[in-house]
Amino acid sequence: MVFTPLIGWPALALAATSCAITFLVTAKTHRGSIMDRRRKRSRWKKRTRAGTTVFVPYEVGAWDQLQQAMADAQETTGPTRRQATAQARLDVVAMRTNPDGADGLGWLQYGRGEPGIAWHAPVGEQAYLSVTFAVSGQLRGIESSTVMAQAAHGWGAFLASRAVPSALVQDVQVTTRVLPADTAMQEFWVLNNLDPTAPQAAVASYEEVLRLTGADAMVQRHFVTVKWPLTAAFYDAAAKYGEDRDGWRALMRQEIDSTQRGLVESKIGRVEILTARQLAAVIRHQQNPSRPIDFVADVHPSRLGETSHDEFSAHVVDGVDPITAAPVEWWHRTAAIRAESLATAARTQLWVLDVLIGKDLQFIRSVSFHIHLVPASEAKAAARQDLVRDTAEALSRQEAGQLDTGDTDVHMTAARRRGQDLVSGSQHHGAVWIGYVTISVRSRDELARASRQLEETCSTGLGIESLDWMDSYQAAASGTTWPIGRGLIGTTPSFSARVYSQLAGKSEKEALS
Repeated sequence: MVFTPLIGWPALALAATSCAITFLVTAKTHRGSIMDRRRKRSRWKKRTRAGTTVFVPYEVGAWDQLQQAMADAQETTGPTRRQATAQARLDVVAMRTNPDGADGLGWLQYGRGEPGIAWHAPVGEQAYLSVTFAVSGQLRGIESSTVMAQAAHGWGAFLASRAVPSALVQDVQVTTRVLPADTAMQEFWVLNNLDPTAPQAAVASYEEVLRLTGADAMVQRHFVTVKWPLTAAFYDAAAKYGEDRDGWRALMRQEIDSTQRGLVESKIGRVEILTARQLAAVIRHQQNPSRPIDFVADVHPSRLGETSHDEFSAHVVDGVDPITAAPVEWWHRTAAIRAESLATAARTQLWVLDVLIGKDLQFIRSVSFHIHLVPASEAKAAARQDLVRDTAEALSRQEAGQLDTGDTDVHMTAARRRGQDLVSGSQHHGAVWIGYVTISVRSRDELARASRQLEETCSTGLGIESLDWMDSYQAAASGTTWPIGRGLIGTTPSFSARVYSQLAGKSEKEALS
């Protein structure tokens, strides 16, 4: 607009060329856009130069040795000085307290026999507390449609009760770990109850039964992680219970009890609160599946990581089998399931069943969905905006004489249904979600095959057009499927919501709550 009156058609040609280049660079494909691929490649080069592609758990003795090696390298003279200093710097950078997937994680409470309260302070994100609950699941075996509907309603009621503005909970993460069946409990029972006079053939027959039933069988372990952001509302509420961290722990005891009761009422099965050691054992098992998921004998909450290194498309963990003491290697790869990649259609609560118990997926995996709770007032505004936008698009197509492919009608129906669900008095609230899947195998070739199998299952069974592989930072992406609440940044509240929050202020000092 500025240069066209001055130089004429060259300005129009330049503008058209710029628009074409912008479209080509940002156009979304099943492998992402050109800009996305360039960003990943640039990130990988920066990480490689910085040395953050390698992780070694922090140990005092090893750290002192690295510091001494750094000092010796700096005192070296001659042509090898630069190379020795660079290698010593990389070794120092590699040794860190927490792995990339759990950066900034500490503990508010980590004693034996008490709920583990993780304290998170990720770089560039809001600090929060999290507690993880182990649940047995809503459905056990064959259940009627009535039981399924009651379970779905109960889970929705649990989320809605914690989406109100007065609640301190912000996000909920649901994680399912799919792993081979473990017959250790059956073997332990036989060891304690076997008749010494039992025929050897009968004992061998039972061993064969355990082996056959455990072959190619996968079981699921479910976890629910709840997040409490450390906001002014949290500090104000904790001040009513005591000073400083004592007030935090007292408030969290009440919040944990309330959450446990809510989970039980939501018909999600048996509910158990994980201690800090149990949570650390789960995280280390997810990095090194050779470790049993419940093995806590050598676990300390302060050590969450296994020695590992990154490749562009893989997080490779070098671990040890605690049973045989043999070295093992596990390859992990994580992909995101985004809402924009999901076909808009009516779904049931069983729409992810193919990923959880799919017969074609015989590899270990973790499936995690993060849910950010949105109060009804904010959700209503978003639903109205979506309905207005879809209606305007349909009208513009009609006025232009274009045929509607049906996508707009589907979107309008979905937005209209959301508006009906959020009508006043319905006690419904909104949510923003994202899903992640981490696959774990023994080798690079197996990882390539498993990646293709997962993509095929998601496209044919789940209606997911494309998976967004978290390449170039797979070590950090692994943390999105650990039960610690990583992987979702909540929506920014609207201006009116921020104004009402400021008007609400803090509670009075004399008030009980």
